[in-house]
Order: sequence, then structure tokens, then C-alpha cells
Amino acid sequence: MLYQYKTCPFCSKVRVFLDYHRIPYEIVEVNPVMRQEIKWSAYKKVPILMVNGTVQLNDSSVIISALMTYLISKDMTIPQILACYPEIKAKNESGKDVTEFGNKYWVMVNDAHCEQLYPEKDSRNEEIKWRKWADDWLVHLISPNVYRTLGEALASFDYIVHEGKFGRFEGFFAKYVGAAAMWIISKKLRNKHNLQEDVRQDLYKAVNDWVAAVGKKKKFMGGESPNLADLAVFGVLRVMEGLQAFNDMMENTKVKHWYGRMEKTLLHNCSPAE
Repeated sequence: MLYQYKTCPFCSKVRVFLDYHRIPYEIVEVNPVMRQEIKWSAYKKVPILMVNGTVQLNDSSVIISALMTYLISKDMTIPQILACYPEIKAKNESGKDVTEFGNKYWVMVNDAHCEQLYPEKDSRNEEIKWRKWADDWLVHLISPNVYRTLGEALASFDYIVHEGKFGRFEGFFAKYVGAAAMWIISKKLRNKHNLQEDVRQDLYKAVNDWVAAVGKKKKFMGGESPNLADLAVFGVLRVMEGLQAFNDMMENTKVKHWYGRMEKTLLHNCSPAE
């Protein structure tokens, strides 16, 4: 059971991973205002993944690393694997309590499985580097770009309300009040993350940096098949589909061919097995 917001890039990352590996799951769409659906959980962020209704996995990168470990290391149970990703309680710069997780970008495999999963030199380090980049940088470019102007903010919230779990009044309130609020917040985020006045340029550069890292000789960063970095970056970018920021990105960067290959791979993997 995946507790999520449909338009959340972290949730999208998890869905992409589950779909690619053909792991069946049901979705519980969380109301972003009341969040009653996760009232039972001490961990209040999404995504949350419940395995067999008893084991709770938190944090998108932990969920992905733990499940990848499980798929490879069949002799370990999910609870045993979760012990490798300890919760770390801390306070952020604002003095707010936050929860982090140790080792969250590591797939816990033995040497034999490691050579199988990462056959090329430095491929494991590159995967970790770009997964972290997706969380620490790419994700922070989404809101400033999709809420860049008031018109784009309204279009984005129209999509959010359509895809999300809102009541009639909540939807109206979210679209107009939320769009105005996020338009203002996006400007603060631009300053917080030291983005350019034209935030599109930061998005274009980030995406082109990713394409350059994949290189011209490989279909994916993982080679012939996507690795966890490919899945993470695709999951983050996919939440912009249908919005002006996505169209601009496709027209003004070199990401189109890689993105198309990812779409085809996901579509193939999501198709019923022959």
C-alpha cells in the first residue's frame, strides 16, 4: 500500500521503481490538507509504503534502496534490511525536528551481487551520486518552475486538484488560494536555493548535466537498462508532464531521447507479461 500525493516528485520516484520492477501495489491518495489517511503514522511525510500491511517503509530513497536490496538478497527479510537504514533524529537550520536515514542511497548486497549489479568500475558511486543529486538539487527546481508565473501556478493547481484527493470546496480553495500562495513561495524558494531570475535556465542546465553524465554511448546511466539513478531522475521530471515547464524543458534541452527511452521501458515493463 503506497500512501502518496500523485504530484509529489518523491512519490513519483517510488511509483516508477515499483512499476519498472513489476512490484504490485495499491495507492492511497492522501488529502494534502487534512492528511487523515496517514493520521495513524508517527512519520507524517509521504511517500509511505506498507509491505504486507505490517512493515512500514518511510522516505522515498530508503524505500527504493530497501526494496532493491530485497529483490537481490533473497535471504534477507524487509525488517532485517530496514535495520541497515537507521533513523537519525536531528534539528535543521531553523531548529525544527527532522528525521533522516543513514545509508539511504546504498543497496546492501554482498560482493558477488555487487559485481552483478554494478559491473562497471565506479558505476555504484555514480548511481549514488546522481540519486542524491536528484533529491538535493533536481527536486528543488520543480516548484520554482511549475509555479514560475501566476498563470503557470493556476495551470499547475488545476492539474493537482484534478489528480489529487480534494472535496469540492477544498478543490476550489486549493486551486485559487493555493496557486497564489505557491507563486509567492516559489519566489522564496528561488532565493533559498540561489536560483537565477529565470529559473528555467537552472532547470535546463540541470537536465543537460544529467544527459551529459549519461553520455552518448549508453542508453541509460545504467547501460542497456535503467539503474536507480535513471529511475529517480525520470520520476522527478515526470511530475511536470502536461505543464508548460515540461514542454519548455523538452524543447530547450537534450533530454528528449533519454526521456523517450525511459517512457518506452516503463511502458514495456508495465505491460502484462506474455
